[in-house]
Amino acid sequence: MANQDLSTLKVAILVTDGFEQVEMTQPQQALKQAGAETHIVSPKSDRVQGWNHFDKGDFFPVDVSLEQANPSDYDALLLPGGVANPDQLRVNDQAIAFVKSFVEAGKPIAVICHGPWTLIEADVVRGRRLASWPSLKTDLQNAGAEWVNQEVVVDSNLVSSRKPDDIPAFNREMIKVFSQAGKVRQMA
Repeated sequence: MANQDLSTLKVAILVTDGFEQVEMTQPQQALKQAGAETHIVSPKSDRVQGWNHFDKGDFFPVDVSLEQANPSDYDALLLPGGVANPDQLRVNDQAIAFVKSFVEAGKPIAVICHGPWTLIEADVVRGRRLASWPSLKTDLQNAGAEWVNQEVVVDSNLVSSRKPDDIPAFNREMIKVFSQAGKVRQMA
């Protein structure tokens, strides 16, 4: 990953309380190490709490409230999993509109674990190939996606993985795909 320079990239990390902590912190750290600027975007305006599977985790400051966030300010989107996080986001109209705007603009998205629930609700997985936590298999298939049980799947500008154990492969492919957005921005 050392040769992937993301210094021109601004990445939105869309979460609310209940995200799987390592699925946010480890990809965020990889993005920062590659030079990207990351912002935690949330329907909450002050802080969000991660989870370590079934146990409450740490609090993280929200950089930009979802109400104030402008998708055009960002080059890529990270959607961590956890069960409660995407379940809350998928019933939030602003969150769904935020996600859809990335898809409509052709911007890269990285999603892990239960994160695809938000993509399903945004109706943007039809015809796409994704990995996720196994319990989302039927949801993804019913939404028109091809579910794959692999540590990481890259479908054009969409990177997906199943679980925390997949994070090293997820980060590697996310950096590769996001670096293409950086090249496009540099040429613009």
